[in-house]
Amino acid sequence: MKLDVTMFRYITKEEFRVLTAVEMGMRNHEHVPAPLIENISKLSRSLCYKTLQTLLRNKLVGHDGQSYDGWRLTYHGYDFLALRALAARGTITAVGRRLGVGKESDVHYAQGPDGELVALKLHRLGRISFRAIKEKRDYLRHRVHASWMYMAKLAAAKEFAYMKALKDEGFPVPSPIDQNRHVVVMSFVHATPLFQIRSLQHPHQVLERLMRLVVRLLRAGIVHGDFNEFNLMLDQDEKITLIDFPQIVYNNHPNAEDEDATPKGGTPRKSTPTPEVEGPAVG
Repeated sequence: MKLDVTMFRYITKEEFRVLTAVEMGMRNHEHVPAPLIENISKLSRSLCYKTLQTLLRNKLVGHDGQSYDGWRLTYHGYDFLALRALAARGTITAVGRRLGVGKESDVHYAQGPDGELVALKLHRLGRISFRAIKEKRDYLRHRVHASWMYMAKLAAAKEFAYMKALKDEGFPVPSPIDQNRHVVVMSFVHATPLFQIRSLQHPHQVLERLMRLVVRLLRAGIVHGDFNEFNLMLDQDEKITLIDFPQIVYNNHPNAEDEDATPKGGTPRKSTPTPEVEGPAVG
């Protein structure tokens, strides 16, 4: 599911009101009935129906007219709501092309308010390649059922909180900037993922840094849970940056000893040689 922000500049206020209404309705409905959307959005029946049809054509909402006549947000619609909130706050001013694809997320180049390059991570829980997440992660706690988008929102909130805590303690992680719904904005790391590096100038020093980082995390009381070559980045000086934190658990967690450093499957992140921000502005 590739993010395309081309439509962002053309979405009307009414369409955002309807998208927000569908989102609010999904708190208690898997598929939101049209009368409830009308009531929340405060639009007339005809305008609401017309708006829903436009959103459906642009794949920002989905419609189930078989067993139950209702509407639901798609990840594209959820993306636009999050981007609108981040743009309104002044966190981002433009979104560029996709930087990488993971089993649970997509990462894009983006531009901050002062023209600086930042990374925009969109959590995409529920992909076919990683449907076992409800058993592998403790997002739901005591809840039995939840939508994938709700779980993506919890994953983003968890990642942002851990990233901030680790950064405050001086760990080599990106700087957290902002978070809304399932999207996390962080500083751009000018480094290369470890899995793309074929040789090291000082391999023993890099190994020692990695082991020290693992020990330091354990002393802080946490296990990264996915400490592997896809989530470790090295800069030109072979200094390490650790990324991807939704799978972190406390070291007294029942599954802490089972967490290892092997990839869980999925598509590894891809790098792009030139980091210029491209694409339409979202402000």
